[in-house]
Amino acid sequence: MVNIAGLDHLVLTVADIEATAGFYERLGMRREMFDGDRVALHFGQQKINLHQVGSEFEPHAEWPGPGSADFCLLVAGSIEQVLRELSSAGIPAELGPVDRTGRATPASIRVRPRS
Repeated sequence: MVNIAGLDHLVLTVADIEATAGFYERLGMRREMFDGDRVALHFGQQKINLHQVGSEFEPHAEWPGPGSADFCLLVAGSIEQVLRELSSAGIPAELGPVDRTGRATPASIRVRPRS
């Protein structure tokens, strides 16, 4: 079984990055620019990346729109082990492993929950 160790980061797709960042800064979060022009909000050990609707970074939510979100989890063990366990459970990886700019790890895979 995959061992979820924690939350790496959350991604919010928003209509207005400046308004959103300003709102969260008033709540005490710290804005950080990364990868050139991307915006993240930090609080404690957590991070929220902001995507501008219509200009989302890959990978992103299947139907990104204002208010949609996706998140990246940290797992114990190697990505190869996670891929094997997901495959044996019938859950295909849609993407990855790929290099990503996360909070704690540079590599990720993408899976979509089944409804």
